[in-house]
Amino acid sequence: MPDYNETQIVARLHEATIMARRAGELTLEYFQKGVAIEHKEDGSPVTVADREAEQLLRREIARLFPNDEIIGEEFADAAGTTGYRWILDPIDGTKSFISGVPLYGTLVGVEFGGDAVVGVVFIPGLDEMVYAATGQGAWHIVNGAAPTRAKVNENIQDLSDGLFVTTQLDTFAARGAEDVYVALEKQAYITRTWGDCYGYVLVATGRAAVMVDPILNVWDAAAVKPIIVESGGAFVDWQGASTIRSGDAIGTTPGLLNQVLKITKTAEK
Repeated sequence: MPDYNETQIVARLHEATIMARRAGELTLEYFQKGVAIEHKEDGSPVTVADREAEQLLRREIARLFPNDEIIGEEFADAAGTTGYRWILDPIDGTKSFISGVPLYGTLVGVEFGGDAVVGVVFIPGLDEMVYAATGQGAWHIVNGAAPTRAKVNENIQDLSDGLFVTTQLDTFAARGAEDVYVALEKQAYITRTWGDCYGYVLVATGRAAVMVDPILNVWDAAAVKPIIVESGGAFVDWQGASTIRSGDAIGTTPGLLNQVLKITKTAEK
């Protein structure tokens, strides 16, 4: 496998921001328009917007980086030889999308050497984007304004002073971890289900203290990890491992991580 190359990483970050915006804007053509809903084998919903957005992303990657690997939520993997793996979620938060709620996002991640090194989250309904690459910091754009640094809120030193966000409460029950949710809610100042990728955006930009996912896929995590880390935060699984493949995740500040892990480590896989 080739060595880590900063120029190659930055080039992929640049293109990822462009293609994520294009794919996200495509989804707006179907947003709040009564788009037809289908259901995949696992019961999760999918729409033509999901598929068309991912196809756009795949076309752009194949054009710009034809030898990179691609995996995504909606289509089969495409093999590569460069060591770079693109990990795509065209609509993270499809249930929000089909409900006409703008808290969904287009996620583009790049993995290299077993680690997520590039991440872009674009929230098209709010025209808000956060993006990052290893060693390059995390950046935040709202309504086309100039990028500003994205930073977690290090002033929050206890959950009792911060906002805890998650996606859907019954996902805790689905893995037998209702007690984890109850404990987090009890200790947090305020709890809201402003979840999916938007919850991690809130953490990376200092608005939320912690985002917790009891269940997630690699395409939900790949874009998020470098953003949280480069914004000064911690992105780990429920046992504290720095990974995008455990099937659960925490995004928070370094000052709150141990307090959150003390709760999540009580849960069984």
